[in-house]
Amino acid sequence: MPAEPRPSTPLPDFCSLPVLFALLVVGALTVTLMRLAPGATGGWREYCAAVLFTSWLSILLTVALCKLRAPMQRLPGHWPYAAVWLLLVALTAVAAAVLEWIDRGLALGIGPSAPARFTLQAGLAAGLLGACLLRYFYVVAQWQARVAAEAQAQVAALQARIRPHFLFNSMNTVAALVGIDPRAAERTVENLAELFRAALGDDRDGTGTLGDEWRLVDRYLDIEALRLGGRLRVERRLEASEALPMPHLLLQPLVENAIRHGIQPRVDGGLLRIVARAVPGGTELCVDNPLPPSPAPAGTGHGLRNVRERVRYLYGDRARVHVETVGDRFAVTLFLPEAAHARADRR
Repeated sequence: MPAEPRPSTPLPDFCSLPVLFALLVVGALTVTLMRLAPGATGGWREYCAAVLFTSWLSILLTVALCKLRAPMQRLPGHWPYAAVWLLLVALTAVAAAVLEWIDRGLALGIGPSAPARFTLQAGLAAGLLGACLLRYFYVVAQWQARVAAEAQAQVAALQARIRPHFLFNSMNTVAALVGIDPRAAERTVENLAELFRAALGDDRDGTGTLGDEWRLVDRYLDIEALRLGGRLRVERRLEASEALPMPHLLLQPLVENAIRHGIQPRVDGGLLRIVARAVPGGTELCVDNPLPPSPAPAGTGHGLRNVRERVRYLYGDRARVHVETVGDRFAVTLFLPEAAHARADRR
């Protein structure tokens, strides 16, 4: 089923701790700046009362925004942000009035001397600070939307790209096998069909599992084994859960690059290693191949760059794509953090 389009003005997740922390910090900083401003009146008692008020107000606003986010998100255009702003101002004014009523009823003596003016000023301050915060959230949301669009465009470009030399070589292999080994020819056609389904499919969600990607790599290696014969030797170790969520065509481009740039240029071929293992904090994928006998012409780096950017977007900053040369071998290692697997699954 196609994924639902993302909202044009997505609201931040008000139920998250970072949003609550941001509101608490902004409230405390505002009170502190007002306390340090020239001509400020009131002692430490009033300052502590103001900090407690802003903290209570931040928690109240976070709970209200968390509960009302879904209906506000369904509003058209930029109205979701306007609704959040109006809610911030209204709740702040109501909270200020309630504070003054409690202080007067209990005779605590910590409330403002001019309640109406305090309520008005609190509403105005909430409006100004809320507008700044919402502007920040909006810019972040637009940036995330651009990153998502670029990632989807790169996935589409990768899915639309079938290297002509690989296709022609595979078809020539099929033609050569038809007369001498019909079963191998049939198996090659089936493998090609699966590769085309993954590369040219219209699955906008773009998410599968490690097992799916592993089987797709197996099909690709079966085709290359018929072409390269004994020159291609493969060592595969799957030591992680096959149910691990993983975007399509994340591992296969690395295997393709390893064969094209590491195995194919060598007269005697070489050993290709593919390892997937569970490590503390996540999962590690490693593809390594022997270096070619002579420096290969510099490529575009499109495949590796695409993998880097997709991993960074889907798994966050904790994910890593490490490229290194160890002795006579070239290795690419991906670390996918465990906490981000749910995010990749939602994509």
